[in-house]
Amino acid sequence: MKAVYIVENLDCPNCALKIESAIQKLEGIQEASLSYPTKQLHITAEKLEGLLEKIQGVADSVEDGVIISEQATAHLDKAPYPSHVHERKLQLAELLENPQFFQSKTTETPEEHDNTEMILLIVGAVLFGIGMVLHWVLENQMIPNIFLIVAYLLMGWEVLTDSVKSIGKGNIFDENFLMTIATIGAICVGSCEEAGGVMLFFRLGEMFEHIAVERSRKSVMNAIDMRPETVQLLFEGKTYTIPAEYAEPFDRILVRAGDRIPLDGIVMKGESSVDTSAVTGEPIPVAVKEGSEVMSGCVNLDGVLELEATASVNDSMVQRILDSVENASAGKPKIDRFITRFARVYTPIVVVIAVLTAIIPSLVTGNWGHWIYTALNFLMISCPCALVLSVPLAYFSGIGAGSAKGILFKDGQSLEALAKVKAVVMDKTGTLTKGTFSVTELETEGNQETLLQYTASCESVSSHPIAKSILAYAKEQNMSIPPVQDVQEIAGKGIQGVVNGHKVLCGNETLMKENGLTVPETDMTCVYTAVDGQYMGCVKLSDTLKEHSIETVQALNKMQVHTVMLTGDSHAHTKSISEQLQVKEVHAGLLPTEKPVHMEQVRKEKGAVLFVGDGINDAPVLSGADVGASMGSGTDTAIEASDVVLLNSDPMAILQALEIAKRVNTVAVICVVFALAVKIAVMISGFMGYANMWVSAFADTGVTILCILIVFMGIYLHYRKSSVKSL
Repeated sequence: MKAVYIVENLDCPNCALKIESAIQKLEGIQEASLSYPTKQLHITAEKLEGLLEKIQGVADSVEDGVIISEQATAHLDKAPYPSHVHERKLQLAELLENPQFFQSKTTETPEEHDNTEMILLIVGAVLFGIGMVLHWVLENQMIPNIFLIVAYLLMGWEVLTDSVKSIGKGNIFDENFLMTIATIGAICVGSCEEAGGVMLFFRLGEMFEHIAVERSRKSVMNAIDMRPETVQLLFEGKTYTIPAEYAEPFDRILVRAGDRIPLDGIVMKGESSVDTSAVTGEPIPVAVKEGSEVMSGCVNLDGVLELEATASVNDSMVQRILDSVENASAGKPKIDRFITRFARVYTPIVVVIAVLTAIIPSLVTGNWGHWIYTALNFLMISCPCALVLSVPLAYFSGIGAGSAKGILFKDGQSLEALAKVKAVVMDKTGTLTKGTFSVTELETEGNQETLLQYTASCESVSSHPIAKSILAYAKEQNMSIPPVQDVQEIAGKGIQGVVNGHKVLCGNETLMKENGLTVPETDMTCVYTAVDGQYMGCVKLSDTLKEHSIETVQALNKMQVHTVMLTGDSHAHTKSISEQLQVKEVHAGLLPTEKPVHMEQVRKEKGAVLFVGDGINDAPVLSGADVGASMGSGTDTAIEASDVVLLNSDPMAILQALEIAKRVNTVAVICVVFALAVKIAVMISGFMGYANMWVSAFADTGVTILCILIVFMGIYLHYRKSSVKSL
């Protein structure tokens, strides 16, 4: 069983790491993942009864003040949606008569903040400033030291008390404990000004770190949070503004020009252009009319639309996008898990080095003060917050950036794996082509109009996409289509019927041969027609390439990514399309069970594989690929089996997903290397006597803040503005 909890009052990512580790050790817990950027705890357990109390107890044992609660659901406590429209009308009539119904979303009372900590920090900073001035002016350092020590106690009171609590809970390598030991040690060796200054820098750094993380998280979530607060409900000829939570499927919703569509729905009245860029990343507006399906989060540009809701706000596209980003951060990539394990070993090792640095050189040189001070510098930089925070924040920002482009990554592992892809294997129909056929030629020795009439008449009883294309073409020619009688549909081959008293056969080459007819060979999709046992001609059709298919494949080839097309269509029908696309490798005429075999061969020869498809028959190969991506226009089965969903169904999104993944992994590695390099450099310079505590404090808190800025500037802001055409 799975559950999601919200964790409040986390002080640092290292604390989150310890709480996650402790929860994983609880009996009955199969998996636990705590994301510091989203403050979400994802748990898989044998049972959920009584679990909240247990994990709250674990959190209390690690960090005081942490509050864990069940994730709030947007569903209200109201009766289930009635099965009959009449019952819904009665329900709405009752609700709309109640004035309190319209006030259900009241303005939240602002949270009361305890300003004691901030006041102590400000007073301490003032006293520290006075102490430093006196330190430089007076020869007798007693009075300046009194100011500096009082300032130190005021600014660091919370750090000192938290460190004592940490010792009581067995968390010896807690950041607060390490800072306490380092600064008290500085006071003991006579460096009161450094102890006070480092504590001031540390507290300010913590404050800016918290602000930076919150702003990064809110910027990502706010950019993709398009959930409506209210909807315009049409009921009994009147319009009511009601809380969005109360809207249900089959309700009539009014969307005016310029409004964001609040719920997924079907247009019942009106015509307009809809900007879908916020959801799919597609900049070109889409024309909608009566019968068109529209997604929540899109903007109605022109006319007034009346919609019939097909989903509540909790099941609409805007909520699914939000959920995907929040849930994806729980899936930790390998580099994140590596940093987690590394952090558990890194801090104790640094502490041991600090102890040895204080003792061994002092025994040799006798200069205890110098080497104890050097050891305290080591302690100052031992907290791994910059490492533990920057990696998950990088992946979280990448997931949010993808959502802004209409690309949903289901977890961090997908992003990491995508950056290592060496081959892209693609389905043809619905992925590289539109999956809609268009008539390109009528081939006959007789009258073309007669051929089209007979063919369209037979195909009028079929629901096949090719049949619909022929009918659409006949209507475009303003042709009258005679009725067909005595229809017999021959599965997989075609149709037999009587048109205007003539026996007509309409279908593929196999049907013609079974009836003793010879037809011309062709490499195109053809529907052959015979009348009264005589071959009459054929209607040639072609599947249309998507707008950016050629551009996408060519860009992948330039990136040295091996391109492969797998399709169930015949070799003859696939040949012309593959030549236009310049795909490196093509396998046609495949059954669904054969696609995974060919994909596995590509993996052995080229390396990690991204498979892109959209049909229900693509589910097996989507699941088996290193990364499976499905088109948003595809089947639910394909989307469920995939790791990445390309909402706009544009092949160009493949390039965007690869670019985001590569940049995210690059930024994550840069942060890790940068943080370690600075810390190691400060350790070495401190050992050689060149670095003081101020520099060490920067190597801890300052580097953490810089890593956050590197992540935010390097990923999210870049992809809010950039275009994949830069490739």
